Amino acid sequence: MKKMAVICMGALMAGCTSVDMEQQIDELYGKMTAQLRSGYMDEYFDEAGKLDTAKCRRELPNGIGHFSQYMSQKPMDANVLRDRVAAMQEWLMHNTPSGIPALFHEEVLSGVNTRDATIYPQQIGQACSFNPELAELKTRQTGIAMRKMGGVLSLSPMVDVCRTPSFNRLEESYGEDAYLSAAMGVAFVKGLQQGDLRRGVGACSKHYLGYGGGGDAEEKELMEEILLPHEAMVRLAGSKVVMPGYHAVHGTNCAANSEILEDILRGYVGFDGMVVSDYTAIDQLPGTDDVVEKAAAAINGGTDVDFPRGTNYAHLPEALERGLVKPEVLERAVKNVLRHKFRAGLFDKEPYLYAKEKITLDTPEERQTSYDIATQSVVLLENNGVLPLKEVKNVLLTGPNANSMWAMCGDYSFPSMTYFWKKIMEDLDHPHVVGLLEGMKSRKPDGVNVLYSRGCDWTEEIETKFTVAGDERAWEYELLHRKVDAGEPANRGEALALASESDVIIAAMGENVMLCGENRDRQGLRLPGRQEQYVEELLKTGKPVVLVLFGGRAQVVSGLAERCAAVIQAWYPGEEGGNAVADILWGRVSPSAKLSVSYPNTEVNEPLCYNYSATPDSRVQWPFGYGLSYSRFEYANLHVDSEAPTSGKEVVVSFDVKNTGEMAADEIAQVYLSPATASQPLRPIQLQGFARVSLQPGQTRHVTVKLHTEQFGYYDQRQWHIAPGTYIVKIGASSADIKLQEKVTLTGTLVDKPLREHYLSESTVE
Repeated sequence: MKKMAVICMGALMAGCTSVDMEQQIDELYGKMTAQLRSGYMDEYFDEAGKLDTAKCRRELPNGIGHFSQYMSQKPMDANVLRDRVAAMQEWLMHNTPSGIPALFHEEVLSGVNTRDATIYPQQIGQACSFNPELAELKTRQTGIAMRKMGGVLSLSPMVDVCRTPSFNRLEESYGEDAYLSAAMGVAFVKGLQQGDLRRGVGACSKHYLGYGGGGDAEEKELMEEILLPHEAMVRLAGSKVVMPGYHAVHGTNCAANSEILEDILRGYVGFDGMVVSDYTAIDQLPGTDDVVEKAAAAINGGTDVDFPRGTNYAHLPEALERGLVKPEVLERAVKNVLRHKFRAGLFDKEPYLYAKEKITLDTPEERQTSYDIATQSVVLLENNGVLPLKEVKNVLLTGPNANSMWAMCGDYSFPSMTYFWKKIMEDLDHPHVVGLLEGMKSRKPDGVNVLYSRGCDWTEEIETKFTVAGDERAWEYELLHRKVDAGEPANRGEALALASESDVIIAAMGENVMLCGENRDRQGLRLPGRQEQYVEELLKTGKPVVLVLFGGRAQVVSGLAERCAAVIQAWYPGEEGGNAVADILWGRVSPSAKLSVSYPNTEVNEPLCYNYSATPDSRVQWPFGYGLSYSRFEYANLHVDSEAPTSGKEVVVSFDVKNTGEMAADEIAQVYLSPATASQPLRPIQLQGFARVSLQPGQTRHVTVKLHTEQFGYYDQRQWHIAPGTYIVKIGASSADIKLQEKVTLTGTLVDKPLREHYLSESTVE
């Protein structure tokens, strides 16, 4: 051990380059199972906030590999949090035989999951912006803030291709389309990692493979679509961490599934990073109650690290003794952890582990980014002309989400995680979350009165279903079986009286933190509780009703939507959501978002996706890619290369978009690809590009999209194939609203490739 300590400390002092990293990893390795351990940092600090070194010596004699969700265990000032990380890292570096710092990780789905950090819109809404540049800016800001607080690794993003509308974690995803999920996921990684893991924060692709749906799909769909976001993040953006899901693929749980972790991930995709388990996923492996056997199954299957505590992997020495795990398998796992630490700069001569200057969170720049994403995430679904609100005197704002932070904060944000896991209900408004009532009042035009009465609750009875799924820490009746307290009454009579005095009614309805999220589900997708009946009563007043929906999923509003003056899907729009929605209602900003999911008109508990058929699905109320604006747009002058060789690089597509309305607005032009004949092995229609076009009234802009020939290809027998033939390029305002189309013929012979090199088209707007 003394010899190992000398080697390890020498490596720390020497630093690391791409040339000698593997040699140093070989020297460091010595059955260092401590690198596969994880735990919670706060457990090593006393009540006064001082590191308990005696406990560290007792429980961490050989160090530790990881600290789990280190920012969200207790509400804590960023500088105090940073100081705790500093104390722990210094202790590990100077008081353990290896002297190796730990990887501190946290969730950053909608920003850093800690008190005071900016809360950005949830991913399902951000996907509707079709704006990877803004997504990259968001995670760059997130990564900078997190690294200052000692964070090295995130357990984000979630890029499951989610096609079942009722999935309770759909809010964490980018929706149903593989291409859009890949584009947004790549942007997430680029921003967070900043091209350099020594300064940025490592991204983790999850939940691999098909946890949000598709894990049981046919091989073609699994490899072409469900795998695509993970594959693109690894190959285009350098994502070096993957988290398997809780589910099974082909009968084997993902955490112990060598087919997906070794054959597909490492063999086919070429991944050379670290695989970490989802929390308690190894505990849940079926077939045995023996923790040694569970540990062996997971590490043999390809999982390197056991989160959140390493409970099972603590038994790996016994698994070695019993012959259940070969030494080279343990070596692989340990070296993958060490390799990530080298890449993250933890072995540099002067490693950047945390900031020394005072940390300020939620800067004006970060709030502005949150606002910009929110305005681009809100989808206008219906509008009979009532919006934007003009020439109105009295506006009634009502509904359970009218004056609540729970309308704004999705799962894995500080308020939601603290409320759900810690059962803390007070003092969660850090940073300040702007509710819709606040936004409507502060942004209203002069002379307009905003009236308010809550009118109804989210639900009168507890609707959250208790299910044994996902993180087993949530398998607690008291966690799931509770109702959010709004903190104010819901006086239906008062609200209806105010409605009679109003020119228009804004009804803010939908879900909250206990009605949608990990382990949280309810009976169906229609509005919770008696919300639907309440909207019916508002409609009976004869006043125009604008239905604003908040939540993590599409909610079935057929029968109501047709009678409302307007319908808006706002999702969970983050800390600036109240201002963003208000500015759209008042007409300060034109809505521009397009749906990242097919919006159902009936209860759907099975996969639903626009690309399954060329025929419109009768279960869909609003199609993928759909969204209204306060302006109008014309598409013209489509030009597509008539021919291109199968061995060539690209097909160039260009067209014009003109704003024919009277308001400045953005249009999201979508590029789809379809086969010319039914015999071609392609989806009937598939998104392959898009461009966000900002236009002044009367302005025309020219859009050019370069489609790589590999985007015309398909997967079969462990290869990617590009076949000669004729294809149709379609330009649409949605998947169901094709404005222009033209054919292109790929000439030459069939091209076979072991793997795609290009995944995303390139767009320019002039």
